[in-house]
Amino acid sequence: MVDVDKVLVIGATGHVGGQVAAQLAAGGTRVRALARHPRAASLPPDVEVVQGDLTAHDTLDSALDGIDAVYLTWPMLSAEIAESVVARIAAHARRIVLLSSGAVRDDLDEQDHPIGRAHALIEKPIIESTLEWTFLRPSGFATNTLEWAPQIRVGDVVRGAYGAASMTLLHEADIAAVAVRALTTDGHAGARYALTGPAPLSRIDQVEAIGAALGRTLIWEEISPEAAVEHMGWLPPDIARVVLSGLAGLVDTPGSATSTVREVTGSPARDYRRWAADHAADFA
Repeated sequence: MVDVDKVLVIGATGHVGGQVAAQLAAGGTRVRALARHPRAASLPPDVEVVQGDLTAHDTLDSALDGIDAVYLTWPMLSAEIAESVVARIAAHARRIVLLSSGAVRDDLDEQDHPIGRAHALIEKPIIESTLEWTFLRPSGFATNTLEWAPQIRVGDVVRGAYGAASMTLLHEADIAAVAVRALTTDGHAGARYALTGPAPLSRIDQVEAIGAALGRTLIWEEISPEAAVEHMGWLPPDIARVVLSGLAGLVDTPGSATSTVREVTGSPARDYRRWAADHAADFA
């Protein structure tokens, strides 16, 4: 049994990482968060925030001092940096939980999906390390629909492609809850957890759910995939096209739900309408 006294959260300023830090602290685990800009980090007061960067080895080594377990959101760096980061983590900690991707396929030696390839790049050195590891592989993040916030703040029409695409989007609190269990309890070593929300919901229905949370009627307007790329400025155009290609496949073949969140945490995954209610202020 691994006695986990202190956890380093790498990626604590993100949606999932922030939830991991907050849930760990609420449960009584000592938490240190690595941030490029500590003053800008909005975290509970009992979380120790330290300045650092994965590419600055001295700051990473310092942040890892006295750490038993690490939660890692990987920022898509090079293979060389991945190997170096994992080696440093393994020199200090005993356990790691990685936020990976459902796009990773274990039946392929060479990943054929760019998002899967980027995450497999960090999975490989972790598997080969001495760390006790757990991979979280979500199928889709509810927070990605925050891309519609600029449109919703100025009107009642949301323009996008593949409105009929149905997916099982995850509440970041559920991803974090699985991470917290894997970080602080035994029985998760070597697990590759396929995480989803409780049921598929189309993009049209997602927009309707946001409207209901706001007390407004929102309308979906279908546009071409190329026009949609212009609305996805939070992603490079080539990645936006990959995402849209995936959405196209979800029109005829909706994403299927797993029961992993319930099995690991004992509580069912929150649905998208709950997420929309929790994030109504982000769209107002």
